[in-house]
Amino acid sequence: MKQRLDFDVINQAALSALPAVLARILPSGKAVHREWVALNPRRRDRSLGSFKVNRLNCRWCDFATGDKGGDPVSLVAYVEGVSQSEAARLLAQMLGMNEGARR
Repeated sequence: MKQRLDFDVINQAALSALPAVLARILPSGKAVHREWVALNPRRRDRSLGSFKVNRLNCRWCDFATGDKGGDPVSLVAYVEGVSQSEAARLLAQMLGMNEGARR
């Protein structure tokens, strides 16, 4: 039987490495106070300002579209256009935690 991904473990690991995760998945961004401000890769975004990620807790929002989420897995799912499960797998691989992300 296939083991299930442990989203809590993956999210906690991603939060611990959040600056590196953000720089990798949103390379157009920059740190502005407590936020990572980036171009939204899901639309034709030409200027920084409306797509922001809180660098402490990874709550994110595109204020131009209303798209938002509250953790690293949801951010990766949104940016990559994949399911939450696939995003968790991608994030676990990015963090080098393939086996530790399963329960």
